[in-house]
Amino acid sequence: MNIYTDPQRPLATTEGIYEIGAPDENSPVLLTTNFSLTYFIVSGEIETSRVPSYLLVMDTEGLSVMTAWAAGKFVADAIAPFVKKCGIADKIKYHKLVIPGYAAAESGGLEEELAGWEVQVGPREGAHIPGYLKAWKP
Repeated sequence: MNIYTDPQRPLATTEGIYEIGAPDENSPVLLTTNFSLTYFIVSGEIETSRVPSYLLVMDTEGLSVMTAWAAGKFVADAIAPFVKKCGIADKIKYHKLVIPGYAAAESGGLEEELAGWEVQVGPREGAHIPGYLKAWKP
């Protein structure tokens, strides 16, 4: 019952690292924005895959992936500092980051900004995440 929320301000999930299914040092790391609907779709599809994963949720003021990218809030210059400061590098063995398919244009810039990281472009649609994760290799 969100009767006291501002309808002009999107619902947002808290920025941070979300562990889904008890991930370990060999688990995939996925990135998304903090738009609540996006978070719930992506986290639900990761749970469906049954592949333990880390989900990095970046603060984009509650905007979806495409909207945040178009607004310049989900670009390599903003993503790289978030990945560096969030602490995920200490939790994993393989520095591979899966970005949303709709942000594929940022992969080259991210590889430059995140030295030592391999940036992988994930699916565009949430429904394709389980198949993607089942085929993912560290």
